[in-house]
Amino acid sequence: MSSPDPARRGRVAVLGGGPAGMATALSVHQAGHDVVIFERYREARPAGNVLNLWPPPLKALRLLGVDTDDLGAPCRSQFRNSRGRVRADIKSDPEIEAQYGIGGGFIGLLRPELYERMLAALPPGVLRTDQAVERIEQDDPARNDGAVTLHFADGTTHETDVLVGADGIDSLVRRTLWGDTPKREHRLHVIAGFTFADDVATESNTCVIGHGREVQGSWTSIRYRGRAGHQWWVLEATDPDAPAPADLLARARELGREFVDPLPSLIEHTEPADVQRWVLRDRGYLDRWSQGRATLVGDAAHATSPYAAYGAGMAIEDGFFVGRALRGVDLTDAAAVARALAAYEEPRRDHTAFQVRMAYMNGQMFHHTPRVLQPLRDLVFDHTPFLQKVVGDTNPAEINKQLALITD
Repeated sequence: MSSPDPARRGRVAVLGGGPAGMATALSVHQAGHDVVIFERYREARPAGNVLNLWPPPLKALRLLGVDTDDLGAPCRSQFRNSRGRVRADIKSDPEIEAQYGIGGGFIGLLRPELYERMLAALPPGVLRTDQAVERIEQDDPARNDGAVTLHFADGTTHETDVLVGADGIDSLVRRTLWGDTPKREHRLHVIAGFTFADDVATESNTCVIGHGREVQGSWTSIRYRGRAGHQWWVLEATDPDAPAPADLLARARELGREFVDPLPSLIEHTEPADVQRWVLRDRGYLDRWSQGRATLVGDAAHATSPYAAYGAGMAIEDGFFVGRALRGVDLTDAAAVARALAAYEEPRRDHTAFQVRMAYMNGQMFHHTPRVLQPLRDLVFDHTPFLQKVVGDTNPAEINKQLALITD
């Protein structure tokens, strides 16, 4: 792998220590530049529990030097109705199945292990925690000797050649570059949990995305630190300003009752401490992610709904491609940096916009269809190939394109 000459080693700062930030740092380090992650909290910590990855981010993790051995359970994935009728199979090529396991679809795991594996791969000293950035200044991009300066809450500053905003849906970097934009409420919330109970009969290495008239009830096999288990989630329409249910597990049980086993049994075997809720929202599209010496990755660029099951995955891919774009680039050359950041983002925008758009549309279609039209919608889903074409064939084809792009 080629790297810049030592005299052309550049400085890259990453704001945010989640999957997007860690993947960016790993890729930039491989590109031969000096990189540091500034994380505002006292540790890089997962913001959730359940997680599914598609094969492309798993491939990227491998190329970034992350240990992916026994990371998650590869699953065959299906859309079904609440009674168990199959509506769509998530299809993939046999070659992908051979490389990534049964089905070539979702890989079920829990977020803490992903963080542990990525943190273990980071070089010493790259991650700096408890570093709250309050303000960002960028010199005139026309100046070749320009830089980006980070101003911290404690009064200190840090100067860098390139800044990567991996700071989530409320990104300071995004606001600095492009101004504030409102969040889009999906008017949905999800309650999710996991269990390692071994007395629930399930189909092995399987992900079932189930839908009733107004509720999604889903589950998937997982691997976590060498243990086999299951994660599940139920999703319904909600007022985003309403308080959370007082008892999340009780609400999950109530929503899961309309679905066939094993979903109700998995919920019943879950401990209250292993249940979490979050409200679904995203943010508007950007025509560009980069400006001068700064760019965006992950949710800062394209926050998406869990309906895509691709938020963390796209964030990892973004980080991978940022580092590859900066490989061999003199980061003191403002024009060269601008070209490199444009080369990173241009192929990513259409792909990520497709995933964000599809996640939003699916959420609206399954949960906000007027009640009078729901029987017709479900008749189409149960007795026509519509859902197979939309989610069973089209999305896997898009995923496979990304897999082909992730190379060394």
